Amino acid sequence: MINVLRPLLRGSTYSGVLFAVLGALAGLPLALVALVPVAGMQADPYFLSAVLSLALWVVLIGAVGLAGATRRVLVRSARRLLAVAVPDPVKGAAAGERWRTPVFLVLHVALGWAVLFGGSVLLTMAVTLPGKWVPGEARVSLFGWATDLTGGWSWVVSAACLVLAVVLFVAVSGALRWLAPRLLGPSPAERLAMAAERERALAERNRLAHELHDSIGHTLTAATIQAAVAGEMLAADPAAARAAMRSIEESTRAALEDLDYVLGVLRDEEAAAAPTRTLADLPELLDRLRHAGAVVEAEVLGDGARVHGTLSRAAYRILQEGLTNALRHGAGGPILLRVAVAEEGLDLSVDNEAKPGPSGFPTSGHGLPGLAERVRLLHGEFEAGPYGSGSGSGSGTGTGERRWRLAVRLPIRWAA
Repeated sequence: MINVLRPLLRGSTYSGVLFAVLGALAGLPLALVALVPVAGMQADPYFLSAVLSLALWVVLIGAVGLAGATRRVLVRSARRLLAVAVPDPVKGAAAGERWRTPVFLVLHVALGWAVLFGGSVLLTMAVTLPGKWVPGEARVSLFGWATDLTGGWSWVVSAACLVLAVVLFVAVSGALRWLAPRLLGPSPAERLAMAAERERALAERNRLAHELHDSIGHTLTAATIQAAVAGEMLAADPAAARAAMRSIEESTRAALEDLDYVLGVLRDEEAAAAPTRTLADLPELLDRLRHAGAVVEAEVLGDGARVHGTLSRAAYRILQEGLTNALRHGAGGPILLRVAVAEEGLDLSVDNEAKPGPSGFPTSGHGLPGLAERVRLLHGEFEAGPYGSGSGSGSGTGTGERRWRLAVRLPIRWAA
């Protein structure tokens, strides 16, 4: 019994009735428009005129439902008054999916009129029948049908009308709550589009995270070292200290450009073109590192002009991350950088002396995994780790120190 009465105690039942009544009232102007074409017709029988008016009314309601704004209004109203979870419409929905909103709107208006007319009749009977019984009898007339109620029957019929009105309200509210997610919610095609959009947004955010890690992380590392060098040389060699400070200014300005671009994308603003640094910017990167006091020995083999687009940008970021790691975690010895362009692919490597123990720089642990993912997307080969154990074997330096190497091979044919 409690379960039967529970819908009567929920506010969503009566807000659903309000939603239905609003639909009926919204369809009223269209009903008046539908009466105009058949007003002057001498249709016989009268039933034909009514059918024509009703058909035109349904067509007008369906036409209104085709508008994108109609669906947005219905979705927001359904969320608020029906208490159902209906996501916002997907932009650019397929034309074959647009029939769903007109169908819902026609049903919405029909159910609204059922509540408005049926509920009014039932509630009026429920209220007036007991008063008619007081003088002794009550007469009920509806659509040409009439009957007399005497004695306590008027109270019974009054109670029955009240129950039927409530049942009608509950049924209409439940029907609208059932219909709204199915006709206003996303179709299977729209769900695929939403999933694709979420995937695209996630991929873009991951890409931006890589850009921030590579660019800002490198700049802060280099600026920290340059500031330390400038502080040590300020008294002994002011000119060198000023050069280090200028290098800090240049590198931080470039990092600010990257940061402005990323923040613009995250805010969904109309961002400027993304800063694009390629292998052509490698000499500038090496100069900044040398101003920071790092010893970088670079070897570039082959025709770098063959590397362009996505491949060149990715190669720059890979080398930037490798050099940043060498600055953070290296022992301070020479950093060996190699870029080799061959027919079958592009070889990149950064080799430095490994520093035992903690480096003193904080690390997120995302740098190398991010590089590995970037290389995988370009169908390349990735290798990073220590080699050598103090015997000098495999280091190629003859000093016997333990070293760290980042080595990447990218196929040129996959360049965008």
